[in-house]
Amino acid sequence: MCVSLPGLVISAEDGQLTGRGMEGFYRAGRRLLSRCQVRVAGREPLAVQARTVGADRARFVGTVRASPGTGPDPDVLVERVRHADGTERITLRSFAARPLRLPVEAALGTDLAELAAVATGAKAPEVPADVHAAGLRWSTARGASAVTADPPPSDALASAGLLRWEAKLPPGGTWTVELRVRPNGTGTHGRGPDATSGRAAVNPFAPARASGDDPRVAHLWRTCLEDLRALLLRDPGHPTDLYLAGGAPWRCGPAPAEALVAARMTLPLGTDLALGTLRALARTQLTGPGPRSGMIPGPRRDAGPRLPPGCTATEATLLFPVLLAEARRWGLPDRRTQELLPTAERCLRWLRGTVGDGEFLADPLPGGPVRAETQAHAHRAALLGADLLDAYDRPAGTELRQWAQTLRTAFREQFWIEDRAGGRPAAARAPDGRPVTHLGAHSVHLLDTGLLGSGASAPGLLDTVRAGQLARLLGGPAMYSGWGLRALETRDAAYNPFGHRGGAVRVQETAVAVAGLAAAGFEKEASSLLRGALAAAEMFAYRLPEMYAGEQRTEGGAPLPHPAACRPAATAAAAGLLLLTTLAGIRPDVPAGKVTLHPVRGTPLGEIELTGLRVAGAPFSVRVGRLGLAMVEEAAEGLQLGA
Repeated sequence: MCVSLPGLVISAEDGQLTGRGMEGFYRAGRRLLSRCQVRVAGREPLAVQARTVGADRARFVGTVRASPGTGPDPDVLVERVRHADGTERITLRSFAARPLRLPVEAALGTDLAELAAVATGAKAPEVPADVHAAGLRWSTARGASAVTADPPPSDALASAGLLRWEAKLPPGGTWTVELRVRPNGTGTHGRGPDATSGRAAVNPFAPARASGDDPRVAHLWRTCLEDLRALLLRDPGHPTDLYLAGGAPWRCGPAPAEALVAARMTLPLGTDLALGTLRALARTQLTGPGPRSGMIPGPRRDAGPRLPPGCTATEATLLFPVLLAEARRWGLPDRRTQELLPTAERCLRWLRGTVGDGEFLADPLPGGPVRAETQAHAHRAALLGADLLDAYDRPAGTELRQWAQTLRTAFREQFWIEDRAGGRPAAARAPDGRPVTHLGAHSVHLLDTGLLGSGASAPGLLDTVRAGQLARLLGGPAMYSGWGLRALETRDAAYNPFGHRGGAVRVQETAVAVAGLAAAGFEKEASSLLRGALAAAEMFAYRLPEMYAGEQRTEGGAPLPHPAACRPAATAAAAGLLLLTTLAGIRPDVPAGKVTLHPVRGTPLGEIELTGLRVAGAPFSVRVGRLGLAMVEEAAEGLQLGA
């Protein structure tokens, strides 16, 4: 799979597009080409290698025996380099001792189907082709697409969807043809794959690097950045505002909660992505009368076998003021913060108005369960939102803090379940007040308290003793698979290692756990989870999927891929960066002119260096040595540094 949104291409490992399943070139959610089967000398090349070169391109290599009587050795290599923008370069390289004249064919076809329909298994007939310019064109009321070739084919058969060439190869020579797939038949010959790439021309991420004693650090950092760039989208009406799609292939469009989560995790790379995400979502905020006024819309999301689906609109609405408050700490300019402050205020008014005189926030509304995860999001939003309002002399900060204190007290009384093993947090309280007792990775959000002034973490819903008990549970064999945190503990009767909320490892939750545990001082558990996630990343060639099976790690084993996982996925790629930046423990307070460092003293990966990050809009570089001491090597002038 190659991704550079709005472009996406999916094929089997032999590189042939057969039209089966999800295979095809897509642009903006429509399959522009479903078949592209290459034959050389009347035969399909024997596939010998398929390799992802980057998030947006792949290389397929096959061989052909073109000379008779030469034994088992192939004498023609066929290379296909495919780009997600809809460009494919096919190169034949001869190793024969004599000149070769080889017929080359590309059988093409498309149904112009929507990605959503293809994903459900719906079948649509292929659209008849017409000869068009240097290739073929397909057109219906749903849309149109065209394939052009350079050099042009010697023969084009519309009825068979076939382009033909005769390749002339001297000994040791090469022959190349480039195919371009374009919507609406508007394709022109550009200057290579980037001429019409879907990749955003503006990169919101600082050109940061990671390196260290462990060579996997640099690989993971580079691949995660590549994946994030491949998932960038522009707000259609405001093209300077960029945000992240949820992931490919299933969520190539806006996913508000996931976009906010990913933007928050990537704040060390600058505040541009946070700004674009916040602006784009602010335009979607519901206004006017009614109980949903102030919400950022979002779809329902499955919550696993024990709870009904949750509402990502609730999560997005609570994340909005949190991201704005923390982006300000990292250096988002005042004028940009104030531009978005009214939207954040409406989010916070919705929170207080929805809770009313009560203590908890139900989800979904009205009358849904009271989820522990939702209380953690709401508590963090109240505290960071109050901090943000106070900074600009806006009212309601005191009221939000008072409610947060009430929530903390009630949560500690009503959500902690005592048992012989030391207790655990309830996952939720049902509408009738009954506790929902299963232990899952959702509990990691209780450790994510958010960043206040002077590098201080906001207080959490759990006290220190109970946070320590949760740390032990998360690091235990029922939750920790050796590759990351399971969504549900193995002792639960509903556990399924492939259950995306019922036992699979979700990379985002593992990274949140690592960051939360490290911030709370539970470095042993944080380091163990970090090493497991890094081992899984290595097995996935550092392109972390959204989730993978929660099967226990064994010596010589590998994590099992989840067939429905997005890869790349915005939250997984951003989580990979969070895993590494957590080691340095950077806590900026740009409005106060300070940056403090809280490195992981145990140095689970040895020495690590992060260069070219952004704090206060300027480069920021830090090194954590093998003794666990952090040293700032580059920072904005005037920043006061501390540890």
